[in-house]
Amino acid sequence: MVTERTIPTSYSNTAEISREEGLRVYEDMVLGRFFEDKCAEMYYRGKMFGFVHLYNGQEAVSSGVIQAMRPGDDYVCSTYRDHVHALSCGVPAREVMAELFGKSTGCSKGRGGSMHMFSEPHRLLGGYAFVAEGIPVAMGAAFQVRYRKEVMGDSSADQVVACFFGDGASNNGQFFETLNMASLWKLPIIFVVENNKWAIGMAHDRATSQPEIYKKASVFNMAGVEVDGMDVMAVRAAAQEAVDRARAGEGPTLIEALTYRFRGHSLADPDELRSKEEKEIWFSRDPIHRFENYLTEENLASAEELKDIQKKIQEVIDDSVEFAESSPEPDPSELRRFIFAEDE
Repeated sequence: MVTERTIPTSYSNTAEISREEGLRVYEDMVLGRFFEDKCAEMYYRGKMFGFVHLYNGQEAVSSGVIQAMRPGDDYVCSTYRDHVHALSCGVPAREVMAELFGKSTGCSKGRGGSMHMFSEPHRLLGGYAFVAEGIPVAMGAAFQVRYRKEVMGDSSADQVVACFFGDGASNNGQFFETLNMASLWKLPIIFVVENNKWAIGMAHDRATSQPEIYKKASVFNMAGVEVDGMDVMAVRAAAQEAVDRARAGEGPTLIEALTYRFRGHSLADPDELRSKEEKEIWFSRDPIHRFENYLTEENLASAEELKDIQKKIQEVIDDSVEFAESSPEPDPSELRRFIFAEDE
């Protein structure tokens, strides 16, 4: 069983949210959960192929970070577990589902599939199949923001980049090289480690000499924080601080969100390595249920309102499946299209 760490509480103790923002964040979390549940159903019904990595259990991280940013303006870089990041960025559920079905109406025109979601209008820089592959890409996006502002004199260049990756990536060379450069150049980027305790089938504590990943930030003279990744309020508060710091030109932040995936590494994973006891501990911390309790206890929403949101989201999910199933396959004549940039 993975060694238990004390869950930090400082951020959740001071975090506040309005009713409007709370309902928006809740809706985003429910959208992610319902979407992934539908993906599992479609995969086992033979509607999807290849590897499909679901995000169930980690919704507080995606919603907490991305909802603290400027939609359609700030950038997000993802991993192979990218469906929910895409949804939080505002990519329509129809386009994400169609991509999973390999249809031409997908956000990557049916060419990317589960691990390669991309949407230029939503500033989603892509999902990346190789571990840590997206980290230097995210840094490149952050560098161009600073370059546009300081070299080209673009006063509108104050965007922030959120770079998501897992605990396994924190032992990869790109992680160390990129954090060093990002800190050296004070780039506007947030490195978000979604530490779900397992890198495929390798327990995190068995694979690293420093299990507390956020402490690695100190090597690069960078702000590093640990946060309860099952508490969306805590994640959101940490993200807001990091976004403000980056936008003010004070450099990057490394956020380690302690979270857990409720399903196996992928839908092809029998998930036999994690103990039943470990899973039950984390299931009891379900981030959506915790946020529901917060919203009702703080009188920000009633149970009926939350049920109405769930009903609305289920309709969105059902519509996305109908859209994906009725969408056309990519035209073979366009096989080589989108390899190179095209004239507008």
